[in-house]
Amino acid sequence: KEIGDLKIESIIRLSRFVMKNNYFLYEGQYYHQIRGGAMGSPLTLTIANCYMFFFERNIVKQITNAGGLYLRYIDDMFIIINWPERHLNKQIDQ
Repeated sequence: KEIGDLKIESIIRLSRFVMKNNYFLYEGQYYHQIRGGAMGSPLTLTIANCYMFFFERNIVKQITNAGGLYLRYIDDMFIIINWPERHLNKQIDQ
C-alpha cells in the first residue's frame, strides 16, 4: 500500500529511524536518548494518539454503558465512573 508516493514500509522505516536517533543537549553535553521519544515531536504525538485510540476502545464502551464520563485530550484521560477503584484499575490494565 502507499500514501501518496510513499510506501507504508518506507514510512515505518523512517519512523523507526527518527525514534532510534533522538539526541538532546544538557549542560553542554550531547546525549543519545535510548528509550521513548522526544517530547513535543510531531511523530511522538502521532504515536501517542494511535496508542490511545486502540487503548481506549474497550474501556470507553464500558464506561459509557455504566453511565460514566470519559474525556480525552491527546494522551490525557479524564474518567468519572462509579466503580470500585480495584475494578477500574483492572479494566485499565487489560
